[in-house]
Amino acid sequence: MKLDTVIAKRPNKTVYRDGDHCIKVFDEDYSKSDVLNEALNQARVEETGLNIPKIIEVTKIDGKWAIVTDFIEGKTLAQLMEENPEKMEEYIDLMVELQLSVHQKKAPLLTKLKDKMNRKITLTDLDATTRYELHTRLEGMPKHNKVCHGDFNPSNIIITPEGPPYIIDWAHATQGNAAADAARTYLLFSLAGAKETAAYYMKSFCKKSDTAMQYVQKWLPIVAASQSVKGNKEEREFLLGWVNVVDFE
Repeated sequence: MKLDTVIAKRPNKTVYRDGDHCIKVFDEDYSKSDVLNEALNQARVEETGLNIPKIIEVTKIDGKWAIVTDFIEGKTLAQLMEENPEKMEEYIDLMVELQLSVHQKKAPLLTKLKDKMNRKITLTDLDATTRYELHTRLEGMPKHNKVCHGDFNPSNIIITPEGPPYIIDWAHATQGNAAADAARTYLLFSLAGAKETAAYYMKSFCKKSDTAMQYVQKWLPIVAASQSVKGNKEEREFLLGWVNVVDFE
């Protein structure tokens, strides 16, 4: 495999293209279990029939773990939004439709979203009272088993020159409540400072899924707290702000 063409660089990993293959190479100190879990998640989502790159192999390159998948030709939705800002609402509507197609699927062997969030809330440095309130609110939310992407944002959608879009990066996939997945996407837009885009996304998601906006908003403190465990200091402060501004019932 040739690692000459870099597609993307992210914390702890670099993504390369080699012909028809996409090679995600993880840093040497990256957890083996996390690499294998990401590959397993993607394999399980493949079985749902969603339009995603197929896994070819999990291997080691120069002592580093790597996941090899199909390379998908095209531009990310994030690139298109940057190139055509006047089409933002059209692109968000497309994004929501793709997300809803994910939520229609079931993958019974994926980790349960509630279990993952409970673990993350326990790991936060929030005080015991706030953690208790978050655990209680999470436990009271309806239990669903829909496929949730967990990091559904425009950079993880590839628009191909011909044919349907592809959804990539299934490292955080779980099964659970679709409104939690939507809350996560809303927070991602907010984290990026795109308030207008975040607001339009929320409106579009709630309209197309026939979901009350208040219901998605109830998930925001839970999702923000669980997400605050990772990320830089500024992100943690922003996310924990969402936890603290909400009045708990």
